[in-house]
Amino acid sequence: MTVDPLTEIVTLLQPSASYSKLVEYAGRWRIHRNIEGKPVFFAVLEGECRVVSSGRPPIIVRKGDFVLSPSTCDHIVESIDAPPHGIAMMPTEVGEGRFRVGPPDGAVNLRMQIGLCSFASPDAALLVSLLPAMIVATGKPRLALLLQLVADETRHSRPGREVVLERLLEVLLIKVLRCGADVTSIPSLSRGLADDRLVAALRAMHARPAHGWTIAGLAAEAGMSRSAFFARFTRVVGHPPMEYLLAWRMALAKRLLRTREFAIEHIATQVGYGSGSTFSTAFARHVGMSPMRYAKAMSTR
Repeated sequence: MTVDPLTEIVTLLQPSASYSKLVEYAGRWRIHRNIEGKPVFFAVLEGECRVVSSGRPPIIVRKGDFVLSPSTCDHIVESIDAPPHGIAMMPTEVGEGRFRVGPPDGAVNLRMQIGLCSFASPDAALLVSLLPAMIVATGKPRLALLLQLVADETRHSRPGREVVLERLLEVLLIKVLRCGADVTSIPSLSRGLADDRLVAALRAMHARPAHGWTIAGLAAEAGMSRSAFFARFTRVVGHPPMEYLLAWRMALAKRLLRTREFAIEHIATQVGYGSGSTFSTAFARHVGMSPMRYAKAMSTR
């Protein structure tokens, strides 16, 4: 069975929806969103607007586009004919789950479904660093349907609501990452998986984390020389190959430790270490505490 690294990472992130709302925009407007550390997503249901993020070129999003920013929400959203710089507005609630920006009697020129989500994983920062800073998916009707289901669940307190939301968001994030474009072209796992050479090495690492991988072995999977593979992987993914592999092995080890179902020796074998002591030393160096102490700390949460 082919291993999908994106699916593994999104599952480990443990996403959940914390808020979703429908926002209507009228006239000339600008919104400055600065919700640090909160992943944001929005779907353009009607109209178009400009998204401006620090250090990145502005982008225009239109009806049918879906935008996901897993790592930061510090950006400006404004009308195409934007007001003068320095002028920003705040949404006004006009109904349950519905907000408006701009003059109350103005013609609506944009409708968006906007949501915030959170990642429950203790390794969220590490895992998010492997994803693009912003992804835009265009022309994907299934994303709109998934978003409608997310919005409906966030507004009602039904039995099993949290489980349903977690599963919906997992599917939503995976589909966005699969079909979206990284508009900033910064190094990320998504770019690595889109690389014809690197994808084979990435899939091999995720399929066999217990294997005794070396740069030479991974380069062979990619069909490249060691030096060319190392340089390309580091440039495209944003981490040197062995550093990426170590981070992934430690994320898997943490998940196994949190279950408290396996002995240290078993976990060591599962993540590519020949003995429990070697694994414990590597884990302590990477995490800052021993595997046993980590497992105990997680059990008290």
